[in-house]
Amino acid sequence: MRYLTDRKRAEGLGASGSGTHHHWQMMVSSILLVPLVPLFIFTFGYGLGGTHEEVLAYFGRPFPALVMALSLIVITLHVMHEAKAAIEDYMHGVAGKLTLIFATAFSYTLIAAGLFAIARIAL
Repeated sequence: MRYLTDRKRAEGLGASGSGTHHHWQMMVSSILLVPLVPLFIFTFGYGLGGTHEEVLAYFGRPFPALVMALSLIVITLHVMHEAKAAIEDYMHGVAGKLTLIFATAFSYTLIAAGLFAIARIAL
């Protein structure tokens, strides 16, 4: 019989070690969202209501295009990390892994399509 303390028996049985990394990712993206969301709302709202040419000209300028691109990236990555945490908590096995792959692929596809659309308008 081995004489181990409770701490020695419990080592290696806890969290996977990625909780701190996930927490800091969410904290950084949350802090980035504080100024980006109001900027996004005002930028998007200012572009509404014009003709097609006026809207294209407005979003073709560098500042609105940059605000839209940054908002798209940060918001999508923030939602993706939250969705991954929920999937890991509530889905297990092959279905959970496939759902994680789908959520990640969908998020990056959404970012790529959005950046392509913004680039098409801005350039």
